[in-house]
Amino acid sequence: MTARLARRLLALGAVTTATAVALAGCFLLPAPDRSDAPHRSPTPITDGIAEDLLPFYQQTLEWAACGDGFDCTTVTAPLDWSDPEAGTLDLAVIRHAATGGEPLGSLLTNPGGPGASGVALVRDSLGFAVGQALQESYDIIGFDPRGVGDSSAVACLDDAGMDSFVFDIPPGQRRSAEWDARVVEQQEAFAAACEQNSNGILPFIDTESAAQDMDLLRAVLGDEKLNYLGYSYGTFLGATYAKHYPDRVGRLVLDGAIDPSLSGLDVSTQQAIGFENALRAYMASCVGQSECPFSGSVDEAMGDLAILLASVDRDPIRNADGRMLGADSLVTAIVTALYSEDSWPFLTQALTDVLQGDARNAFLLADFYYNRQDGEYLDNSTEAFLTYNCMDYPGGETDAEEAASAAAIAEQAPTVAPYWEGVDLCEVWPYAPTGVREPISAAGAEPILVIGTTGDPATPYDWSVALAEQLDSGVLITRVGEGHTGYNKGNACVDAAVEAYFLSGTVPEDGLVCQ
Repeated sequence: MTARLARRLLALGAVTTATAVALAGCFLLPAPDRSDAPHRSPTPITDGIAEDLLPFYQQTLEWAACGDGFDCTTVTAPLDWSDPEAGTLDLAVIRHAATGGEPLGSLLTNPGGPGASGVALVRDSLGFAVGQALQESYDIIGFDPRGVGDSSAVACLDDAGMDSFVFDIPPGQRRSAEWDARVVEQQEAFAAACEQNSNGILPFIDTESAAQDMDLLRAVLGDEKLNYLGYSYGTFLGATYAKHYPDRVGRLVLDGAIDPSLSGLDVSTQQAIGFENALRAYMASCVGQSECPFSGSVDEAMGDLAILLASVDRDPIRNADGRMLGADSLVTAIVTALYSEDSWPFLTQALTDVLQGDARNAFLLADFYYNRQDGEYLDNSTEAFLTYNCMDYPGGETDAEEAASAAAIAEQAPTVAPYWEGVDLCEVWPYAPTGVREPISAAGAEPILVIGTTGDPATPYDWSVALAEQLDSGVLITRVGEGHTGYNKGNACVDAAVEAYFLSGTVPEDGLVCQ
């Protein structure tokens, strides 16, 4: 099954996205000083809450300053929502109070992943997460979902172990029995380490539970309804919330949507094709420029890139730190840059260097993907990502379905196809998945905005169309362009529609197209 590489490619986090902007020479300004901004001391909202959950919903939050302009707190949630007495876990929360006076309420954000830190997104990249108008009118709330970051977190391997798991190239010919056996050994060791080091939380790290956590956050923050801006995987989290609590939906924007009805195999297949198409768009922009390492037609350039990938797969390039750049790591570097059109110049430089036997910039891109710096993994996003996906996707695809997937990828994504297949970690995961893949209608919810970008490689545009159609109250906004997600990316049409919705409740016309 095409899962070992494909499932991790779904990730969108503050690191991936904000770094893509930084790579192009843009830098996010620190949050403004708003020490005089009002701080709400809300009363928890407990209407309609089951008696055994009241101790959680009646928490009083204790906020403490955690940097210039930010306050932090910890919320206690049930480990197992079906058995509230089975234990607890912690949820890390950060707040940037509204700068323009009395806030309209809280606006929760999620940067995606699954596994990206919402606390880090708000703390380090507030202006990237939300525009100035929303900062003025809402308390912007970042949170680390269960299993992530500063919340009760999944823990697997140390830095050296993660390097081995992520970057070591298995011996033998790709997809030979020897190669597969080595990958299985890596997967089994990783899964065993996660089970050993995660303090019993692994079976409860899933989107259904995280959505219930969001309702707890809504209540203890003092909001009768949830206002939420979710990116990428965050759209699945938001849609899952709407499925369970349609009457508590306030203003929800789901940007770069995931189709909740797709199987893991469908996701893998369509992402491979999405990244291949994005790579072709990059090549169309690159060829003809003096600094581009490729020439000729787009087809010829893609053929030359395929030759380069095969070359490093056969004869990896040694980096200064001893890591070997093979095809898998080079594909990771490429797709990292494809999340944002602003990062294409950096991709050009990295590929130019690889052609000259220099792996440094390719590893820099791959390290950005994994949030790795100077040999240290700065968060647990990779471990959390894999945990969520193993619990959320039920699997069970037939041999015929897997063969059809492989054929579609080979035909429509021939450049990345040889490096998309791998042994599925979830086959050796210590717990069976609990998630379901089904359409979400959220009957009875207020209007929910869904944003799709036509050239989005990570969450293909068709997924946003599908989710908007599934939701009874879905409203589709289309951004015409390249890159992942649409709001706050420089498109005035998208930004105006989103902000009018959040600020005044104005719902745009369904099918709005923003060029």
